[in-house]
Amino acid sequence: MPGFELFGKQEKEEVQKVLDTGVLMRYGFDGLRDGQWKAKELEKALEERMDVRHAQLVSSGTAALTVALASAGVGAGDEVLMPTFTFVASFESILALGAVPVLVGIDDTLTLDPEAVEKAITKNTKVVMPVHMCGSMADLNALKAICQKHDLLLLEDACQAIGGTYEGKPLGSYGDLGCFSFDYVKTITCGEGGAVITNNDSYYKNADHYSDHGHDHEGLDRGAETHPFLGYNYRISELHAAVGLAQIARLDDFLAIQKKNYSILRTALEAIPEVTFRRVPVGGEESYAFLSFFLPDATLAKKTHTALGANGVDACFYWYDNNWHYFRQWEHLLEKKSLGKLSPEIYRQCPDYGTIDFSKSDHWMGRTISCLIKLGWTEEVVLQRAATMAETIRSIV
Repeated sequence: MPGFELFGKQEKEEVQKVLDTGVLMRYGFDGLRDGQWKAKELEKALEERMDVRHAQLVSSGTAALTVALASAGVGAGDEVLMPTFTFVASFESILALGAVPVLVGIDDTLTLDPEAVEKAITKNTKVVMPVHMCGSMADLNALKAICQKHDLLLLEDACQAIGGTYEGKPLGSYGDLGCFSFDYVKTITCGEGGAVITNNDSYYKNADHYSDHGHDHEGLDRGAETHPFLGYNYRISELHAAVGLAQIARLDDFLAIQKKNYSILRTALEAIPEVTFRRVPVGGEESYAFLSFFLPDATLAKKTHTALGANGVDACFYWYDNNWHYFRQWEHLLEKKSLGKLSPEIYRQCPDYGTIDFSKSDHWMGRTISCLIKLGWTEEVVLQRAATMAETIRSIV
């Protein structure tokens, strides 16, 4: 991670095929495109790789979440349970539909705590949205049981975890809907792009229409297509899809590299008694996109993170203070800062987070350091990095 580190001839060849036709839009212009349908090809490849019936490409991971929620009928006043540790796109997609993001605590998986989820459910709850941050997953079996008990939708945000599995199923395919991001810094990239996957025929049809202004995509004349319901423009271009098509063919190679580099670093840190690691639920295998570990307390974690940077170990993150990924820095959400008025339901139903006890989330997030696993490292670089990390941590703890 990220896939751009290994851009090569495959990506160039797929993009050139599109440029040779001059057709950059995924729909229409049948006679000009010389049989090139890169978005359709990538959707087919995703369906096969993720073992699902349907994949719908869109313009970003944020768009994927928005389209997935809309496809299942989520709208004004519906509450979506999401973790305190994620990327801001998670709540942006919910707010875009007039729905209500409800923050829920995390556990040692660094994802949704099932016990906290159960307590957060109200009569307005419609969706449980685990976010598989940094390449590993939530306790999906427990969350699915909760969703079945309360008749809720399970939507997997797998934007940072493509290639990971749970109980033998690709992440994103375990719930009712799954979402991926293919932005520039993901394991496979389109430059910009995303996808919704599902086995539900109705959700797929809705996603297909909703992401293209409500077009029904019936017949061969785009101008004659009808609009069964309102939609918006979340289309991906053929150029972006072409890059992704080349990248998904390389996914297994990328995952193997990530696992090798991850394993070298983890082996070095496992020898330090004070270092422990995030829990991967039984039956799960992470994508190895990040190595996330815990220090004994927040003070040591923050000091260690600073020392790692000073010693040249880049791409390590202390999420507790991060502006984008932990809720304590989301003042724009917490204070509902918006250019225009939000839906009345958001003002009425969004919890007062100043009164909620998220000390358990703070306990885990405050102790966590996550290190990005790069694809372009040589073995020499990884071994040196492992030695430097271990030496630095020992000097602190």
